[in-house]
Amino acid sequence: MKLLVDSGATKADWIALDENGNRLFTTQTLGLSPEVINKEEALERLEARFDIYNNRNDVTSLYFYGAGCGTDRMKNFMTEIFEEFFPHAEVVSVKEDTYAAAYATNPTNEKAIICILGTGSNCSYFDGEKLHQKVQSLGYIAMDDCSGNRFGRDLVRAYYFNKMPAHLAKKFEEEYDLDADTIKHNLYKEPNPNAYLATFAKFLIQNREEPFMKALIIDAMQVFVDNYITQYENAHEVPVHFVGSIAFYLKAELAEVLGKNNLKLGNVLRRPIDGLIEYHELN
Repeated sequence: MKLLVDSGATKADWIALDENGNRLFTTQTLGLSPEVINKEEALERLEARFDIYNNRNDVTSLYFYGAGCGTDRMKNFMTEIFEEFFPHAEVVSVKEDTYAAAYATNPTNEKAIICILGTGSNCSYFDGEKLHQKVQSLGYIAMDDCSGNRFGRDLVRAYYFNKMPAHLAKKFEEEYDLDADTIKHNLYKEPNPNAYLATFAKFLIQNREEPFMKALIIDAMQVFVDNYITQYENAHEVPVHFVGSIAFYLKAELAEVLGKNNLKLGNVLRRPIDGLIEYHELN
């Protein structure tokens, strides 16, 4: 059995294939980002899914693409966990989630810039074989421009600093528990504060036509272009592909900003997991 896994900070999508490439099952776990969980938490999340736990001895190869797996230390950390959990796996491949985005949006391995705009954010240049990053991500606190968790942070701050228009603030109050103690508890006492912040991004998407929200979105996307995409000298020569819910639901705004910067918008996928099947069949 072969397992293909695409994991963000919030959730991980799993597909199990037999030796002929037929789909055996699909499932989902909580995210498996080594930046925000430890070994015990990772094992608990694997054990919580019956279909994964029940078939763990039948897995012969695992291809894991995960947020937070951009360094050798984090790759080795996750590899050891998977080798322990899947004792008969002869192949355990751990790569950062940008590779899943690259393979899913660009299965023929053409040169392109690959971006992730989901709970977190990232941007790499794919030369047809390998990914290259000029700026290594420092995680959700220091970076993650234009991500779900950054938009959530911006919305909460705008609400508390009384910068959000009154009619939007009222709607915001009706949809979320904005009590200060609740917010601080989720940010400082609960796991995955980045995923918690990203839950507020739904409000941004639902109200994206509001001038306040539109400005927030456009400004954040321009920052992402400036800090991430145009760091590559050939950014204007190759397509820019995106994966992630923020990119998917705000595709029109993304096209607008990239167009203003003379950049070519490529493929935009919500989730790369289905595209990974095509890639592994072709390669």
